[in-house]
Amino acid sequence: MSRPAYSNLMKAIKDGKFVFTGELEPVKTVSLDYIIHSAEMMKDYVVAANVTDGPQGFAYINSLVPSMKVQQEVGLETIYQCTVRDRNRIALMADVLAASNVGIKNILTLSGDHAALGDNPGAKPVYDLDCSQFIDLISHMVDKGTDIHGNDIDGKVEINIGSAVNPNNEGEPLEAEIAKLGRKVRVGADFIQTQTVFDIDKTKDFLKEIEKFNCPILVGLFPLKNYGIASYFDKYIPGVNVPKDLMKRLKKTKKKYMPDKKERKKTIADINLDFFRPFMKEIKQNTKAAGIHCMAVHYEKLFPRLFKDL
Repeated sequence: MSRPAYSNLMKAIKDGKFVFTGELEPVKTVSLDYIIHSAEMMKDYVVAANVTDGPQGFAYINSLVPSMKVQQEVGLETIYQCTVRDRNRIALMADVLAASNVGIKNILTLSGDHAALGDNPGAKPVYDLDCSQFIDLISHMVDKGTDIHGNDIDGKVEINIGSAVNPNNEGEPLEAEIAKLGRKVRVGADFIQTQTVFDIDKTKDFLKEIEKFNCPILVGLFPLKNYGIASYFDKYIPGVNVPKDLMKRLKKTKKKYMPDKKERKKTIADINLDFFRPFMKEIKQNTKAAGIHCMAVHYEKLFPRLFKDL
């Protein structure tokens, strides 16, 4: 790893620790109380938490402010997600500089879900740079102290760069996704997080295939808070399929089948633990993955049991 480890996340990875990261999703709001609460609940179990940037193309609060607030008020390191969907290169550079100024040490570069999928479908996507070019832009800022045109930056940008990969080969050949990943690593990605996965064998095969890039990979998992979320995820999240057996078990916890709320919540938690704990143990023990990225948004109460003794 040629770039210094500026963040706690990268320091832990560099030290050989198997890391856990969480996810925070600020929505259409001016209040961040619920984000602060979620961060407080997860801070003892993860080394850092992603702060999402307009997921599914929805017009939500800018992710930089909650990233800063969580670090300042909770003491949990954040991974500031930033998409090229909404910004040209001027705005991207401006946001990287702002992030550096307020103490952000991780940026997760993303293409972003297309605006047509969101709640303002008439919005014009930008895509001035693609994700790899954005990584290259940040690499210039961090490693050379300039923008991509060689203009000097006053002060030092000390940020580690992450990006994403989708091991689920729905819609395009997996070789194309692996090639894109290789390009991201070559231009300066320090770590990678995967899209949500549910198939352990496919995940292990994918991780084996990308070992050649010698870049830390965090495997993305999504504990399912209820059947409705599982069904939505299965139908509408690109490239993600929830296993039929898991869907069947969760369906039996619907209110009409299990009216007692307390029993319903306990059963759902047990289903998640039964599925994801063996999955995580297998990833930790039998792959070279650097850790787990747990996208359990608003389900942080599962963390104490989910991560116990891992």
